[in-house]
Amino acid sequence: MHVNGPSATKGSPVPPAPSGEIAQLGTLGVILLLLLFYGGTMWMSVAISRKKENADDYMTAGNNIGFGVSAASMTATWIWASSMYASVTAGYTYGVSGPIHYGLWGALMILFIYPFGKRIRAVAPRAHTLAEVMYARHGRSSQLMLAGSNVLGSVISLTSNFIAGGAIIAMLSPLSFGAGILIIAGGVLLYTLWSGFRASVLTDFAQVMAMLGAAVIIIPAVFFLAGGPSMFADGVASGAVTPEQESFFSSDAFMNQGAPYIAAVLAYAIGNQTIAQRLFAVREDLIKPTFITATVGYGGTVIGIGMLGVMALYLGIEPMGGDVNNLMPQMVGTYLPVVLVALAFIMIIGSLSSTADSDLAALSSIVMTDIYGQSVGRGKANPKLMLLIGRITMIVATGLALFFATARFNILDLLVFVGALWGCLVFPVIASFYWKKVTNRAFTISVIAALAIFLPVRFTLVPLTGAWGLFVELLAIIGVGVVLGIMAFGFFGLRPAVIVGAVATLVVLPFGFGYLRDFETLTGSLVAYSVSFLVCYLLSVRSSQNFDFSVIRKVTGDFDEETPTAEADEADEGDEDRTAVPTGSDR
Repeated sequence: MHVNGPSATKGSPVPPAPSGEIAQLGTLGVILLLLLFYGGTMWMSVAISRKKENADDYMTAGNNIGFGVSAASMTATWIWASSMYASVTAGYTYGVSGPIHYGLWGALMILFIYPFGKRIRAVAPRAHTLAEVMYARHGRSSQLMLAGSNVLGSVISLTSNFIAGGAIIAMLSPLSFGAGILIIAGGVLLYTLWSGFRASVLTDFAQVMAMLGAAVIIIPAVFFLAGGPSMFADGVASGAVTPEQESFFSSDAFMNQGAPYIAAVLAYAIGNQTIAQRLFAVREDLIKPTFITATVGYGGTVIGIGMLGVMALYLGIEPMGGDVNNLMPQMVGTYLPVVLVALAFIMIIGSLSSTADSDLAALSSIVMTDIYGQSVGRGKANPKLMLLIGRITMIVATGLALFFATARFNILDLLVFVGALWGCLVFPVIASFYWKKVTNRAFTISVIAALAIFLPVRFTLVPLTGAWGLFVELLAIIGVGVVLGIMAFGFFGLRPAVIVGAVATLVVLPFGFGYLRDFETLTGSLVAYSVSFLVCYLLSVRSSQNFDFSVIRKVTGDFDEETPTAEADEADEGDEDRTAVPTGSDR
């Protein structure tokens, strides 16, 4: 490792580091750190491998993961590289309230979805994907809608993590961006390919410990080395900060960051397979403590990391190359000694790897279950072929993500599209687990209708003026009630949820018209929720369907009835306190 690179003061007003330069790790340093990190994860993956891998364990780890590993895995999956970078950007853009609006609402959404998680596991205790449950509940079209959105979302997420890895390697070493994404992709693929989801959750435990430990050291170190508390007074005196950025209760930050994020993360939590996979894997009685721990871990870490952006704002730092995504490595490289830069490097690599391996495991389970397994039938599926399909899926997905990363496609537009699709799915998915009247027709049409109205609103394909603008704002106002009603429903039930939703809509009604149209991102998300709710409700309320939820338990379940499961292995080793559940049986 060595210190070199361009001066921090050259071409920008960045205050110089103690050495006057941005610390770099060098080619040898980066390679050694990557070998240490990915060598360790590969060793862990090999250590838990079995000669005869069970197809169901490859996807859900036997539905029996304990508290420590499941909580760490849920936390690591939420703290991905993009969330770190985005929190820093929020701090730099909106000031002290930016990271709070980013991290706090994201954390609370984890907490708000755990009641739905308990209901989903009660209905489908041994399912592998949410799309599989939708197949049992509605049929093929609903299943493919959910599975398709997850495939697209996971590939995009994988791409963004590769981009983050390539960028940090290129900034802190002489290696190129292309070399960086190849190294990251190869490292993640190798250890995940070996044992699938079991490798993902086990390595998540080590990765989240490294991330949390690094964050505790790095954030205070940057704070004190950059000037300590005096930086805030100096920043205000120099005019680098506006009154809105100084406020903990910034309305600008809430409307542009907090409110859209509430809607987006609720959709992510309900619609994303990486979260559902952990929900199906954790022991059923540990769902609540797992989600509560992930709430605290995610919120504390992401808000803390976001304070690097706040510091950069008060210090008057300009992002290198004009790209705010450079702020985190720039702050670290400018103010920290090389040893702590290495620690920060491991933290970032750990965050992106934990989510990248989750995306690979999610993609493999979707293709194994929803494309192959359900097409041939649970009793006719070949477990060995399923495993092969799962591993091929990981390789193909890695190749696609590398292509998108090198092609520099507009990832933001794609993420907005997928986020909207998940927003369109939230109410129909949740209603399908509680309301017997929801039909496949109602599910499908409501999602398509919501998407059809969202797209012109979010991308301003039609100007939000006149009657169209008022109509969209009315839908957005209803959407506020839908989002808050869904959040209330999980904890308090239907009647309080209706009251909360109605009151919220009436409160927003007086000032929503003529105001919400100025916030396209927020309005688009709210429209997606309201349209899917209205259409799904109106098409279902007169339905004569009276669905029997016990059918889901019968249709979903294990595919591999031959290979011993993890539970069976433990029972064979003499654990008399636990009884192995026969493969394919219901709990």
